[in-house]
Amino acid sequence: MEPLDVNVHLAFAFDIGYEIDLDRARPLLSAESGAIARRRRTPESLQYRPTPARVTLDASGLALPGIATGPPRAELSLFDFGAVSLLVSFQVRATEAELLNLAEELAEPASLVAAARLVMAPWLERIKPMVTEYELSDFSEEYVVFQLAEQTPEWIASHKNWIAQLVRLEGGELSESEVNEATRLSLSYSPTDVVTLDWAAGFIADRVWVDTLQVIEFANVQLLEFRHIDDRLDDRLEAAYRVIRPVKRQRKLPLWRTHSGAVRSVRELEIEATSLFERADNALKLIGDQYLSRVYDLAQARFHLPEWQQSIRRKLETVGDVYDLLVHRADSMRMEVLEITVILLITIEIALAIRGH
Repeated sequence: MEPLDVNVHLAFAFDIGYEIDLDRARPLLSAESGAIARRRRTPESLQYRPTPARVTLDASGLALPGIATGPPRAELSLFDFGAVSLLVSFQVRATEAELLNLAEELAEPASLVAAARLVMAPWLERIKPMVTEYELSDFSEEYVVFQLAEQTPEWIASHKNWIAQLVRLEGGELSESEVNEATRLSLSYSPTDVVTLDWAAGFIADRVWVDTLQVIEFANVQLLEFRHIDDRLDDRLEAAYRVIRPVKRQRKLPLWRTHSGAVRSVRELEIEATSLFERADNALKLIGDQYLSRVYDLAQARFHLPEWQQSIRRKLETVGDVYDLLVHRADSMRMEVLEITVILLITIEIALAIRGH
């Protein structure tokens, strides 16, 4: 079987804090502007806001399992909303069977994620002062893209099963229904190119592919941020619920408990989560029927980004309800204290009057 020349791209997304000061980070890292790569099908209106910083780095500590490759090329992208993405690309010459074996190996990415963290570590250490509330999250999102040059329409049609196995990271054969599901979200600009995206991996056959890969990489970063925000909302809402509904041994809260700390915490959470969500959601707007917009739509559908957005919005609404409840409870307690104070003052005044007589 004739070997294929394939680029294997590994995208790793991490959250490192609330915000990155890109204006200060760029000169420190000698980073370039990470604008969307331009080609005829890429309108000038499609761009990041603000543009991420990109820096090329040494990723020799990363290697694909069980296959020979050339030296990897790696690029670290920093986004203002506190996320980073490490994109590592390998040039591979392998048969179709060898690529399926590689895909199966990549289904367990834990060792690669650990290696990616080590590759990034010295760079993240350098930008710590530029990151607000720096903390490297335990969360990560990984995505694999197998990319070939343009192929004939006949080759693309005859390799549908093989492409499905690649994007499912599955070495064994798939049923017809699984093949159809795995390749359901596909897009072609011309008869000789195709983009197919599944949950864990994607396939690109195209002569010019950099902008397509960047859009997929960004969708992977968005998924990471939405998961991170959703998880933080869960944790903070649990803490708020404990304040509202104390454990049984605290049957009654002290009368003077105003919940000021809890009110402030919930309000800060609402503002922080809303800000992160809006910045992550609006960093790249691809609107219309352009090719990249449709690629992004495929990625959104595969990563279930609309469902994550809905989940975050529901929880933000719940945070607002919790905030209103805490404020109402605090106001009620203050009113009760005020009423008791007034009653006490009236009682004292009557007692003094009676004593005077």
